[in-house]
Amino acid sequence: MSAAVILPAAPAMAQVQPEAPPPAADQAPQPAAPPAAEDEQEIVVTGQTSRNRPLITASADITLATREDIDRRAPRSTADMLELVPGIFVEGTAGELSNNYSVRGLQGGGQRFVQLEEDGMPVLYQGGGADFFFSQDLTIDRLEAVKGGSSGVLTVNGAGATINFISRRPNFDRFEGSARVTGYDYGLKRADLYLSAPIAENLAFNIGGYFQSSPGVRRNPFDYEGYRVKAMLEYRFDSGGFIRLTGKIGDLKTAYYAGMPYTYNDGEPGAVPGLDPQKDNIGGDAFARTSVPVSTFVEADGFRDFRLSEGVRAKTKQVRLDFEKPVTDGLELFARARYLDFSYDFNGLFPGSGTGNAGLASAVDYLTPGASPLDGIQVGGVGFLQRGALAFPAAARFGIRNLRTGVVLGANQTAELNALNGNGFLQQTVLNHDYVEGHDFGANLGFRWEAEGDGFRNSLTAGVMYYDVSRWQNQSAVAPVVNDVRNNSDIYDIVALDAGNNVIGTLSDNGLISYGDWGVGIRERKDSSISVYINDELAIGDNLNIDAGIRWESVDATFRDGNGAAVNQPVPPGVGGIVRTVGPTWDGTYTVRRATQEKTAWTVGANYRITPNLAVYARYALGFQTNNVDPITEIELYEAGVRLQLGRWFNGSATVFRTNFNDQFYNFIDPADPTRQQAFLADLSTKGVEIDVVVRPVEWFSVNFIGVFQDPTLSNLRLDGVAQPTYDGNRPERTPAQLYTITPTIRLPNGLGEVYARYKYIGKIFADSGNGVALPGYGVTGVGVSLNLTERLQVSFDADNIFDVMGLTEGNPRQGQTQNADSGFFYARGITGPSFGGSVTLKF
Repeated sequence: MSAAVILPAAPAMAQVQPEAPPPAADQAPQPAAPPAAEDEQEIVVTGQTSRNRPLITASADITLATREDIDRRAPRSTADMLELVPGIFVEGTAGELSNNYSVRGLQGGGQRFVQLEEDGMPVLYQGGGADFFFSQDLTIDRLEAVKGGSSGVLTVNGAGATINFISRRPNFDRFEGSARVTGYDYGLKRADLYLSAPIAENLAFNIGGYFQSSPGVRRNPFDYEGYRVKAMLEYRFDSGGFIRLTGKIGDLKTAYYAGMPYTYNDGEPGAVPGLDPQKDNIGGDAFARTSVPVSTFVEADGFRDFRLSEGVRAKTKQVRLDFEKPVTDGLELFARARYLDFSYDFNGLFPGSGTGNAGLASAVDYLTPGASPLDGIQVGGVGFLQRGALAFPAAARFGIRNLRTGVVLGANQTAELNALNGNGFLQQTVLNHDYVEGHDFGANLGFRWEAEGDGFRNSLTAGVMYYDVSRWQNQSAVAPVVNDVRNNSDIYDIVALDAGNNVIGTLSDNGLISYGDWGVGIRERKDSSISVYINDELAIGDNLNIDAGIRWESVDATFRDGNGAAVNQPVPPGVGGIVRTVGPTWDGTYTVRRATQEKTAWTVGANYRITPNLAVYARYALGFQTNNVDPITEIELYEAGVRLQLGRWFNGSATVFRTNFNDQFYNFIDPADPTRQQAFLADLSTKGVEIDVVVRPVEWFSVNFIGVFQDPTLSNLRLDGVAQPTYDGNRPERTPAQLYTITPTIRLPNGLGEVYARYKYIGKIFADSGNGVALPGYGVTGVGVSLNLTERLQVSFDADNIFDVMGLTEGNPRQGQTQNADSGFFYARGITGPSFGGSVTLKF
């Protein structure tokens, strides 16, 4: 991986001249690079619009990760690959998708400001959720990233960073292919295939993708399977340029993990007895399928099924067209467009949501009126157990009934209740069923004009970007159950008992204790965006480069929010329990909000090469993030950096930065009333330094260090418009002050392969903006080996978290902005314990 100039003299970081690199769609066309000469510099296409501009001359913070860097990281999710970019903080604990990532001090979950691109076009216009529809495979050649700088000008909704995954181009010279099989100890089985060949003199194709089956990284009785396939057909014009058609299709199911309960003593997290936080998963057979009552305007029969057995199912259909053509020696035209039809059916468990830490309590307390967490659930204005007493006046006490075994335990059986699963706990777990479908059309048309004269070279790029986006969401029937605290947990009904502990009535409905806890849940968003942009890059002599760019965007947005009925519908016939309505009821109508907003992003930067191997640069950028009808968030970035290489010995960069996130806005669930959302609005500022260094004392050994050390702070925080001055100066939630990775690598003789290790450290984060719950820093160690058994056969092996470190992310985002763990327990999302696996790759 490199953020500085790379020379062939450094074997572990050898120069990679892109093989006819595809231009970034939001950047100028990039023709095929000429054959590498011994003194040529590393060429990147992301974040710059000049042809074949060496990275050392860049006036932005740019990072390159080659295919070898990606394989060395052995990513198990898209989020894992983002850890190759200094300054990106990843909370990669959700599984393969729906992970959180942020940049330069933006609070955790701020992935909307990080735009993921494939071949220069955003995976999704809005940014967030892109990892549902993109994953790496053998069709990906490398990763390029630019943080701040030109990112907010050359793409939409990427003011914080652009991460560009660049595909392999079809081979016009010969047939080539590769196949890979991958397996891991937790049950992942995957097969990849890539093929490419010429069809005619100027026509070639490639196709690649994978099929996999996996239960996920935690213990799980369900196995999720799926595939993704991408194909390209490219025609090259005799006079230069090309036209390329790309198609992608996928249907992939994956596991998802939210929080788990942990102990909290003197600020140190620990395991709840009976639950292994490194491997266990409360989800399992009991959650395979649950029918939840819902408005008949959502489902005609009044039921909506939650199916953990389906996991998260993401479907992708995409077609894309790219065109480039030189008009004169200095003028090139480019046009590209892609249409994505997508959907995902999200079935995820959220323990501790709504009730937060208070929902984790002893089974004895659950059955004790006045002490029970169930008392917070109002049924007709009366607490849950109190309503149960009114419904079953003959009851002597309450109890729980295991839905799997049928075993009943009464409130008077305290010894048995306290021994339940070795911890005596029950908890409330929300069944979050979130279905989204939509389309995302994007296009970029423009030109690049290059000219040079006596002592200068200039590259001017201008274009128009258009996006038309629509997504419809059904997050209705979100409801909680009562379950125990163990792997593959059981769900319990709350029952009314007579004096002999015989069941005389059931308060819950197959474990469900309420319905529609996150509100009506029917929404539709539409965005129509047009941007006009200009970027100019001027080289004066051999040492000075000056860049400037500007983008104006206008967005017409519509938000349709499903209305709740004045009177909630009754539950369908046959539904048991004391809750007799489906909760917030969609009445089939919408409240419609519309907004047209305009904003301008601009940037200016300069790079000066003091020597051929030493350069300094500085950059200012003002970018923004659109938020449908909500206020546009502005991001201001200052940065200055130095890039240095000393032959084989040293290759590195350092960047100091200051970032101001003005009016950062998002909605979150109100823990006091989960059916409504609270509005968070605050200013964030961060100052820090990023480092990316490779030291190679001998030919066969190198050490790569990447990291960021930063000081992020909150100010002017408002909750639902009400100022919260006590938060001023706090650390933004889920944001570390330091994170770094150290990767030593040993090259084996005679090209046999390499052996490497990786140590990743994540500093302390806070679970809340009030900084009430601190999650301690942690370091994770991994090791790996890659062996070239023959020129065509490669075997690799890697192991992660080999010392079984406990590392926590998130906390419980649904518990609010001021949290505590006074009970001695809290919820967080943790990394997994030791895991290992490998792959076998055959090239042909």
